[in-house]
Amino acid sequence: MNKIKTLALLLLFTCFFTTLAMADEGMWIPMLIGKNYDQMKKQGFKLTPEDLYNINKASIKDAIVSLGGGFCTGEVVSNHGLVFTNHHCGYEAISANSTPQNDILDSGFYAKSYADEKPVPGLYVQFLVRIDDVTQRVTDALNGVSDADRGMKLQAISKDIVADATKGNGYDGVVNTFFSGNQYFLFIYQKFTDIRLVGAPPQSVGKFGGDTDNWEWPRHTGDFSIFRIYGNKDGQPADYSADNVPYTPKKFLPISLKGVKNGDFAMIYGYPGRTDRFLTSYGVKMATEETSPVIVKLRDIRLKAWKEEMNKSVDIRLKLSSKYAEIANYWKYFIGQTEQLKALNIYEQKQREEADFTKWAADKPAYANLMDDYKKLYAGYAPYAAHRTFINEGLLAPGFVINVLNTYYGLRALSNQKDNAAAVADITKQIKQINESYIGAYNEIADKKIFAQLMATYYTDIPQDQHADFIETIVKKYGPGNPAEAFKQFADYLWANSKLIDPEKLKAFMQNPSFDDLANDPAVIYSVSVNPRIYAKNVFGSKISDFETQKAHLDRLYEQALLEKNAGTLMYPDANSTMRISYGNVQDYTSKENKHFPIKTDLDGVMAKYKAGDSEFDLPPSLINAYKHKNFGQYAENGTVPVDFITNDDITGGNSGSPVINGDGELIGLAFDGNWEAMSGDIAFDKKYKRTICVDIRYVLWCMDILGHANNLIGELDVHKN
Repeated sequence: MNKIKTLALLLLFTCFFTTLAMADEGMWIPMLIGKNYDQMKKQGFKLTPEDLYNINKASIKDAIVSLGGGFCTGEVVSNHGLVFTNHHCGYEAISANSTPQNDILDSGFYAKSYADEKPVPGLYVQFLVRIDDVTQRVTDALNGVSDADRGMKLQAISKDIVADATKGNGYDGVVNTFFSGNQYFLFIYQKFTDIRLVGAPPQSVGKFGGDTDNWEWPRHTGDFSIFRIYGNKDGQPADYSADNVPYTPKKFLPISLKGVKNGDFAMIYGYPGRTDRFLTSYGVKMATEETSPVIVKLRDIRLKAWKEEMNKSVDIRLKLSSKYAEIANYWKYFIGQTEQLKALNIYEQKQREEADFTKWAADKPAYANLMDDYKKLYAGYAPYAAHRTFINEGLLAPGFVINVLNTYYGLRALSNQKDNAAAVADITKQIKQINESYIGAYNEIADKKIFAQLMATYYTDIPQDQHADFIETIVKKYGPGNPAEAFKQFADYLWANSKLIDPEKLKAFMQNPSFDDLANDPAVIYSVSVNPRIYAKNVFGSKISDFETQKAHLDRLYEQALLEKNAGTLMYPDANSTMRISYGNVQDYTSKENKHFPIKTDLDGVMAKYKAGDSEFDLPPSLINAYKHKNFGQYAENGTVPVDFITNDDITGGNSGSPVINGDGELIGLAFDGNWEAMSGDIAFDKKYKRTICVDIRYVLWCMDILGHANNLIGELDVHKN
């Protein structure tokens, strides 16, 4: 891109546009939210843009944290670093602190003092310090660079930019790409690593409805958990220490008990993971027909194997429940996404948009052939799309593979850094955490079964002319003519002869680890063979990398063209795990089947679904007793307790735990899910049906106060009753 065109695009990004996108659609960059301000005011927002994002004084951004690197969002709700997020975001920490003797996953837990709070090794939060526009510096560095070399050059210039911005201040930084390489922002973060579990309801509340209600509305789930941020005595980040103290934040959110009504302003602040709203019709067709069905099929294998084991004992259920919940969530998501992409005719919608684009681009040489180029690109890639999906969802899915790879490459790094004490300490710590996580979810029966079944599925579903040579060798050696039996026997061989799969052997080896001793370890040989980079190169040659390079080039041109085509309108970039604001309203809706859904649910509805002893719809005795005696405290509305409500805000994965904030800047709920009718949302936002499901903050406080007797925690909060 020449410099004149670069400057023209920058003007498009930075000028004030008239609004085209609907106000409830869009995940907006906080630094630029002033462009949306007039529309936000019309919908009920009463604060200023500076109240949302400000680098010179405290603003709402300073109360929002990225949890664990972006898998969820949390919000600070007290002057002592208390953080609310979702139950499913805290699930791993809760289950890891549960034993058959002290099963806090099932019974719930609220710390009565700081001393009772439970450290969570490996968990961290990040506060956003500021955002800088570095588009000009990056595009200048990339000027004239080939598409093939663009990634390496971007990595190099990003490293320089981050180093300049974080020198001497202890912050972390990352340069993120927007509009497929047409815009770049530097995000500066402060990272806290001493995070402790403070509270959670019983999972019969936090997961009420289970897989049956997941992604459905009406919903009756108390999806929340509580953590606390600790720092050193100077209020700075520090690794866990008994001497650390609760963190005093720059900003925390007040809480409103006023409740919600249809049409109320609702804003969601958080870290949405990934959307693909600019995906072409060719990508939509590939997702619905090729890749998503493979993901569902392979995840189903894992879920069934784990469920069989989880049903055997409480101990096994506690060990496997976090991993099961993680995989099940997006297993159902991909089922729903495929169904709704088809039901809403998104492929046809995209085709119409692309036809309109092609007409507009007809006299513009840079863009005129874009759609034909996409068509040719996807046609050449289609025979390999399912196979590529098998790499992550099949070959890498058995629990031992990632652990072996991380251990193997970690020990190699140790051998190369043996004279660097700080690097050795850091790498050793990382390997230990990885191993502990693996061992915590290990189950030999399920793990072997999953490995053998995934491999057998690969063998039968992937065209034979695409099979990796080493997989053909396994079948010939261990069960010619019977792939299923061959992979069972190969699993037995791996478990018997590897130092890194069985937990006891792994622990023994790590007492005195040696990288050189792993050269002939069969699990290392297998796992390195399925390392995506090595596997893709050996099996596909340059087909995959060529597709990615060419697609990135076309995507960059397409989104550049759309910015030109839509000049004068307000556009938002795809989500990419950076902080965003979405805003809209509390809003009911009517389904495609003409069924009207109200904006909220309550405790009466919870009790109507209650099934004693059921794995999804059981309830704790404390809740049943409180309901029976109408012990609703200050959280009652119309003779019951509000539970969940819906808004039309635009969210995706990563927004779990995000605060739902009213027009006065008060916390009214926690976002935790989307609805089935709009599961296509990551690819195409549907204004009519898209809803965000939120747990009402009054239900959170009722569970803490009336059921959990967590008076110490309630006392920390700034609760507004009117």
